[in-house]
Amino acid sequence: MVFDLGADLFDHLQRLSLSFHGRHRAGDLIRRVTADTGCVRDLVLWVFLLAASSLVSLVVMFVIMWRLDATLAVLAMCVAPPLGLIMRAQSGRLTECNLRQQQRDGELMSHAERALTAIPLVQAFAREDYETRAFRRLSRRSIRAYLQTIAAQLRFKIHTGAVTTTGTAAVIAIGGLHVLDGSLTIGGLWIFLSYLSALYAPMETLAYLSSGYASAAASARRVFDVLDSQLAVREAPDAVALPPAAPGASGHIRFEDVTFGYDAARPVLNGVSLEARPGETVALVGPTGAGKSTLVSLILRFYDPQAGTVRFDGLDLRKLRIASLRDAVSIVLQEPFLFPLTVAENIAYGRPDADLAEIEQAARDANADGFIRRLPKGYDTPLGERGATLSGGQRQRLAIARALLKNAPVLILDEPTAALDATTEAAVMGAVERLTRNRTTFIIAHRLTTVRKATRIVVLDGGHVVETGTHAELVSAGGLYATLHKALIPERETAAQP
Repeated sequence: MVFDLGADLFDHLQRLSLSFHGRHRAGDLIRRVTADTGCVRDLVLWVFLLAASSLVSLVVMFVIMWRLDATLAVLAMCVAPPLGLIMRAQSGRLTECNLRQQQRDGELMSHAERALTAIPLVQAFAREDYETRAFRRLSRRSIRAYLQTIAAQLRFKIHTGAVTTTGTAAVIAIGGLHVLDGSLTIGGLWIFLSYLSALYAPMETLAYLSSGYASAAASARRVFDVLDSQLAVREAPDAVALPPAAPGASGHIRFEDVTFGYDAARPVLNGVSLEARPGETVALVGPTGAGKSTLVSLILRFYDPQAGTVRFDGLDLRKLRIASLRDAVSIVLQEPFLFPLTVAENIAYGRPDADLAEIEQAARDANADGFIRRLPKGYDTPLGERGATLSGGQRQRLAIARALLKNAPVLILDEPTAALDATTEAAVMGAVERLTRNRTTFIIAHRLTTVRKATRIVVLDGGHVVETGTHAELVSAGGLYATLHKALIPERETAAQP
């Protein structure tokens, strides 16, 4: 049950929007999947089963005590209402303390995950002591939360102990009177008191269950906070898969008066309309914050527009199955993400059924086969976290090989050569040209080398399309593109322009 709940939570997390993940720390989410899902085990073993066995023991002891002395048995049970009131009064406090403790533990795990993921940056800036101090500070906060939880549990136990002790004293007093009037023998009172301890043990256990329940409830609340999060992008009940199309005939993308903002009151895109036909390359340029990355994220349905429509081969994206749509799109980021898997597994990530021959062909087309074969185990070489054992150009060529192998009709490139030197760029650009061939390509462009060869350049500013045309047309127009061109292109390239 624990692992099934963890799997359900992990599956739901993968489907939640990027905005959700932007608001939550990865380490805290990992703790919810790996630790908080244990609430199922705690509820079953330490609440439900323990409650059932305690109730059986309680009933059996009460029946025996009733037969010994009905008055004393009723008197002994008078502690139940005060115990119930204590449970009701203290359970909320216990739950809040447990929740705070688990949140602090999540913050601690998030800090450790963040620091260890960014270890090259931490060491480069000599921030090891700073990160350690931060870890210790968060550890102290976690310890304080833990001690507050323990203190709340101890207060609860003191209160319940006081109630059962008072009940025992009352039974001894009334039982003594029964001995004096001859209705009960001293031996009978002694036996009754022995059973009384056996009666109060399951009653205290039932009272203490609120402590175990509070811990499990706090974990469950953190789990259901995620499970109850609504999917920002939902698949329509009547969604259809993209129909098969002839090679080169699929990938017609059209934006129709699209408006979108991460905050609905502040749109990032305003009434954007543009079109990319199969085989065309559309470059998106503009100042930082113009909406270029937001625009291409709508193609993958990471988000849905607040107004307008995005179409794929004439079909509204909201009418398509999400998996079918994303199968038809490949993406190569400026900072490629590689997994700590083998080289072959990274290339085949988008097509895990590909055989080795197909993987090697994709690597050759991406100009990556040469350096791969020089690795210790070739295609079976495991990569470090995020591909840290490779150079930037090597990581980029593996990302291009991954996109080539997927062979999707639509391609999104987030300037794959922006962080590369001239020599490495030349090797990558050859792979990029093969990658874009016969595909509808969107390039978020910063360099002239990618912009010049685009079928059409779309200039964005403030969420609006302000210019559209070829490189030569926009340079001669003297608008925003010409200004950006002069600012971004080296003088030797600018001088070579007509």
